[in-house]
Amino acid sequence: MNRFENSTVIVTGAASGMGLAAARRFLDEGARVAVADLPDQMDKLPGDLPAARILKVPTDVSQRAEVDALVDKTVAAFGALDVLVNNAGQLVAGEIGEVSDEDWHRVFATDVDGIFYGCRAALPHLARSGGCVVNTVSVSGLGGDWGMSPYNAAKGAAAQLTQALALDFGRKGVRINSVCPTLTRTGMTTDVVNDEEMVAKFRERIALGRYAEPEDIAAVIAFLASDDARFVTGVNLPVDGGLMASNGQPPQT
Repeated sequence: MNRFENSTVIVTGAASGMGLAAARRFLDEGARVAVADLPDQMDKLPGDLPAARILKVPTDVSQRAEVDALVDKTVAAFGALDVLVNNAGQLVAGEIGEVSDEDWHRVFATDVDGIFYGCRAALPHLARSGGCVVNTVSVSGLGGDWGMSPYNAAKGAAAQLTQALALDFGRKGVRINSVCPTLTRTGMTTDVVNDEEMVAKFRERIALGRYAEPEDIAAVIAFLASDDARFVTGVNLPVDGGLMASNGQPPQT
């Protein structure tokens, strides 16, 4: 498939994990891709990406000026913008009495402000191209977790921002959706996926019996960004192997 041939895509948090998998998927389908991540993460980008179709832009999405510059540099290099993937994220866990002010603000700065800044900078260009936004949220934005209230709050805000912006920009021809993964094997989740006891708990709750790989999420990001999803907007789509199909009770068989 070459659904994105001659399209321009921005992917944040693109140096590893779901962001890198998404960037690869768009490149494989013919897109030009601006890959953005924190400056100290950019050297993780693999050397096999097609140099003629990528633009490397070190970016801290919690800083408005850097996000504005990312969009400006992408449009200057490639002439337009068709897809924005707001994938960069931070995980802050702990009971509320244990969470510092700095950590609380840090997770919101990346997981909420980063989406806000990205959409605000990109939407004028996307309105011209008839483009779209895909945000990486989480099933943790659709329901609570034990000991993860800062992350739940930030991802919940991101889910609501996705829907509100979809309402505001639908009449302008811009679709805005999010993917909401469950546990996915990335650098952020190394401790969990290496903990057999914890993985067993997830397997018990996930209908498909496994955690996700980054490519599982990237495939759905690409679907939501493609013309195949042309009548889909305002959706926070669980990509969770059936986790949220459960009413919360443990397996009884």
